This record gives sequence, structure tokens and C-alpha cells, in this order.
Amino acid sequence: MKYRLILIGLMLAGLLLGAISAAWLTYERVESQPLLSAEDAPVVLEIPAGTGVAGIIDKMVATGLDVQPTLLRVYLRLRGVDQRLQAGEYAVQPGETAGVLIARMVAGSVIQHRITIVEGWRFEELMAALHAHPAVKTELPEDTAPEVVMAALGRPEINAEGRFLPETYLFVGGTSELTILKRALNALEAELASAWENRASDIPLRSAEEALVLASIIEKETALPEERRAIAGVFTRRLQQGMRLQTDPTVIYGMGEAYTGRLRRKDLTTDTPWNTYTRHGLPPTPIALPGAASIRAAVNPAEGDTLYFVARGDGSHVFSVTYEQHNAAIRRYILGEDDE
Repeated sequence: MKYRLILIGLMLAGLLLGAISAAWLTYERVESQPLLSAEDAPVVLEIPAGTGVAGIIDKMVATGLDVQPTLLRVYLRLRGVDQRLQAGEYAVQPGETAGVLIARMVAGSVIQHRITIVEGWRFEELMAALHAHPAVKTELPEDTAPEVVMAALGRPEINAEGRFLPETYLFVGGTSELTILKRALNALEAELASAWENRASDIPLRSAEEALVLASIIEKETALPEERRAIAGVFTRRLQQGMRLQTDPTVIYGMGEAYTGRLRRKDLTTDTPWNTYTRHGLPPTPIALPGAASIRAAVNPAEGDTLYFVARGDGSHVFSVTYEQHNAAIRRYILGEDDE
């Protein structure tokens, strides 16, 4: 009887050792075997939300990854992660093993897409870019009215133009355009609030909203960082002295689709709420998306006595104190005349 028990014990121990050995070999194989050969191209494994373990393994096979479903399922059980795999897009490189990929899927290290919101865009250009991005999930049609979009963002009381901070945003595939817009809206409001809190004490702006409008004009007038505060200074002094801003970008914005790429004299004299040649003060809304630098320039303009500027034709501007100097700059840089 004693020997029989010993024999049974040895058999059980052998079975246990065999099971442990098999489990170890399974673990090692999954940990070390590449999912793609060195000659294969990288692939993207896309796991929809709500996909179970079996569905995830099926997706891996369908994507062309070299996995053995039964072994992989055992591996996931051994690691205790079979219920912890996260949905999303995962980039799989040649030579990468299932162990490495599974670790990333547990951590949720999904592909990060990016979209850059560009300084000077109008709201319609921003919406078009969002809808054109293949990784963005659209919830609203591209031509949705701006006020409908703002209502969907929980801000029906404000105008959509100029309300989203230009910068590059990272997001996971399938993120909605409303989610990205909300992030950009919050970023803009935070930047604007900070700039307004640190504004110069003598600027003729009554609110952060007016600062945003002026910032949008500065953004459209120059792309040179070193000129933003100088242009802000010109507009600030014009406002202080009761002069009209007389800035072409506001006229163009007010013309809408009537603008064909060239301003005529009659365009400058045709009144719209945004025509700063026919109206004093700031226009009623921003005319574009201002970047953080333009917002800060609007509330901290450069000191000086210049009241005019004209484009040189190379992206930079000539600044003048008097109207006579300004006319001379126009003759030289716009009309091509030589005063000498």
C-alpha cells in the first residue's frame, strides 16, 4: 500500500511537472516568436470597443499576425490579462513579439494621431480639416451651422469664429470632432484668461472678448513673430486716438464669398459690420483663429508712436509715424515708385 501511494505521488508529480513545462514552453514561445517577419511591412491592429478575447485573437489573425489562437489564449490566462486588453489602434512592427504587443494592449498604448489647427484659419476651414482627417469620427455634418456646433459644445452664447486655440492636438483614432473642438475651445479660453490677467494697464480694450477680436486681426496681418507687438501697438494707438483701424483683413471677412482674391476701392467703402474703413472701433467678432502669440501681443502692445504700416511684399512691413511717411512707403512698396 505504501509503495502504491508513492507511485501515485510520483505520477502526479510527473503530470504536474509536465503541465508546468508545457505552460512554460507556451509562455516562452509567445514571448519570443515574432508576429511579423523582418521582411513584412508594419501593420495596424485595430480593436473595436467591446471586443472580447476571442474577437481580439481573431482580429490579430485577420491582420496577418503570426499567432496560434489556442496558445495565445493560454498565455493570456497565465499572465492574468485576458480581461485587461484595451481597445484601440496598435502599430505592430516587424520582429515584435506577442508578449510585447500584449503588454502595450494592457497599458492602452494606442496609436496617437495628430491634427494641427493653423493660426489664421476661419471656423469653416477648421471644420473642413476635422472632417477630412481619416482618424476623426464625425458627429455633425461639415456644413453644420456654427451656432449649432457651439450649442453642441455647451457654449450656445458665443460666436464660433476665433474660439479654438491653434496648436497640434494628439488623439486616439475614433475621437469625435466635438471632443477635439472642446479641447481647443478650453485651451483658447485658458490662454485668453491668462493673457487678460497679465495685460498692460493702459490698453483701450474693455474685455477679454475685445482682446480676442484684436488678436485675430493681428494674426491675419502678419506671420512674423517680431512684428506682432508692433502691429498691436499701431492698432492700440489708433483706438486710443479715435482713428479707424482701416485693416484689409476685416473688410475681406465681411465680404464673405463675394471676395474673389482682390480688394477694390469700392470694397473698402462698402459698409459691413466688419469694415474698419467705414466703422470706428473693433469689428463685432473675431475674423480668424488667433494663436497664443497674437493674443499676448494684443494685450501687451509695443510702445511707440507709429500709426501706419504697409507690406513690403516679402511678408514684412514698414511702419510709419506720419501719414506723409506712410504715403511714401505706399508709393515705394505698393506702386513701385522711387521717390529719388
